Amino acid sequence: MAHATESTTDRGRPAAPISLVTGANRGIGHEVARRLGLLGHTVLLGARAAAAAESAARELCAAGLDAHPVHLDVTDPAGVRRAATEVEQRFGGLDTLVNNAAISYDTWQRATDADLAVVVEAGETNLYGPWRTVQAFLPLLRRSAHPRIVNVSSEAASLTNMGGGTPAYTISKVGLNALTRMLAAELRPDRILVNAVCPGWVATDMGGPGGRPVEAGAAGIVWAATLPDTGPTGGFFRDTHPLPW
Repeated sequence: MAHATESTTDRGRPAAPISLVTGANRGIGHEVARRLGLLGHTVLLGARAAAAAESAARELCAAGLDAHPVHLDVTDPAGVRRAATEVEQRFGGLDTLVNNAAISYDTWQRATDADLAVVVEAGETNLYGPWRTVQAFLPLLRRSAHPRIVNVSSEAASLTNMGGGTPAYTISKVGLNALTRMLAAELRPDRILVNAVCPGWVATDMGGPGGRPVEAGAAGIVWAATLPDTGPTGGFFRDTHPLPW
């Protein structure tokens, strides 16, 4: 069920929900933005490179969707703040934030001898990036009638079933899951639903060949981004079903 903003603001904000997806220039993020656009959302495609964001937005606009580029490098604190100011000035608010940008699926490493510089770099994008993005955009989300935050995580971060391997990626996603729980608890009074979603192994540039189609991975993220007000918060899901922490 897709939520909708109930009224326009004094700044001329359109009634359509405004949704920002980070890392939306390709892969899962691009497909999530496309699907939200098909549901009638005004979609903001965040990307580390301005040209990539512009190209991705043009592709969706050519398909008849209301799409706009946002230059957003989640590792750049000043850049994230500038992006939040830009969104406020251009759109007046934000209804949905999908923290999708991620790096370093380090299949070549083991925890016992991992290059910790790679681990730190992964954390900067996969954990601190979403964290600073939430902080920057939170004032806009608080204005929404139906605010949602979706953190794109991984079943690899489930402590219940965790094994070895991909230490940089896994540790950063464990942290993201913890952040999801904390934000959900703290933002409950603001009616902001915050959930983590695992898209599964998807055939993207990061996931590599052999995974399932990007459409399948995006579906659960879109579900969490469009939950009704009575929907869950502080959960960890794959394909709309709960995962063990």
